[in-house]
Amino acid sequence: MGTIIGWLIVGAIAGGVASLIVPGRTPGGAVGAVIVGILGGILGGFLMRVIFGSGANNFIGSLIVAIIGSVGVLFALRKTGTGSRI
Repeated sequence: MGTIIGWLIVGAIAGGVASLIVPGRTPGGAVGAVIVGILGGILGGFLMRVIFGSGANNFIGSLIVAIIGSVGVLFALRKTGTGSRI
């Protein structure tokens, strides 16, 4: 999923799932969820490459990594209170 459209699709799904997992309101609404999903995918992919030496090479793997990263990003935004600026 190396295309921008692919990143948006994975980001939208991951951000939506992360919004359901982490309690509270998602900063920025639906657009904020997509942004959180994309940031989470980048963070999750980076950490996966650092820890395991490779990234996810399929849609499901990319989605799972993006969801985990999105939960981390969204949790951090809600705990720091900076989520209202997205």
